Amino acid sequence: MPTASPKTPGWLDWHPSPSEPAFRLPPGTVDAHCHVFGPQAEFPFAPQRKYTPCDAGKDQLFRLRDHLGIARTVIVQATCHGTDNSAMVDAVRAAGGRARGVASVRPDVTEGELLDLHAAGVRGVRFNFVRRLVDASPQDGLRTIAEKVAPLGWHVVLYFESADLPDLEDFFASLPTPLVVDHMGRPDVTRPVDGPEFSRFLRFVGAGDVWVKVTCPERLSATGPAALDGEPHPYADVVPFGRRVVEEFPDRVLWGTDWPHPNLTCHMPDDGLLVDYVPRIAVTADQRHKLLVDNPMKLYWPGEEI
Repeated sequence: MPTASPKTPGWLDWHPSPSEPAFRLPPGTVDAHCHVFGPQAEFPFAPQRKYTPCDAGKDQLFRLRDHLGIARTVIVQATCHGTDNSAMVDAVRAAGGRARGVASVRPDVTEGELLDLHAAGVRGVRFNFVRRLVDASPQDGLRTIAEKVAPLGWHVVLYFESADLPDLEDFFASLPTPLVVDHMGRPDVTRPVDGPEFSRFLRFVGAGDVWVKVTCPERLSATGPAALDGEPHPYADVVPFGRRVVEEFPDRVLWGTDWPHPNLTCHMPDDGLLVDYVPRIAVTADQRHKLLVDNPMKLYWPGEEI
């Protein structure tokens, strides 16, 4: 058996004992953005990875799901596994219909391989443009992938930095699938919510078939406070951005935990407090039900009852 690689220095493990959320999630809530890492002994990490995480497998994910009162999950392929989707697919299958997957594939992926992924529960592919996580992402290859998955009814999940949107939005608009944007396009929350950068992002969303994950305040926050030690109002600087997206696009927003919170270096949030963050950005019961239940069910389990 190969020797396990040590974690990247400074890597923070997931919170070992998340609190009980004060906010009760509605029945049928979907965590539309989470990951699994390994475990490394069973699902080795990709040799070309940019980081080596802790083990965070399906058993830990399912325990968190049940602890928080989440009904279903969408497991997004982690970059540390490259295009080997084995760990993600194993977790989706083990969930017994209560999970969907988002894969990473190569442009030469075959129709048979895509059909196998679809049968396993995969419903999208992820394109990553964050330079610290991946090498260059050739647009011709990504367009090829999008054209191959479009007949399956899949969507493309986009991960990019807000500053790069001007260079990418024409390419994004040319893709033949619905688009799902991770983490609100990673806005700079030190800038005004009604400033030109975030306004451009909102125009991009409004112009196409684009969905937005109002996720990862712990990753976007500049001034906090952090979701730790019972903090009742974490990540106050991110709230106006999440609230703005929910208000403008109530039928195209999604929420997720981002467990096990990869590549965080300053703190590891309490996942129970991240649930309590939800009603601060979705302030009405109708907004919350769309965000947590209706929208992700429409995208990942169309036609199914809760």
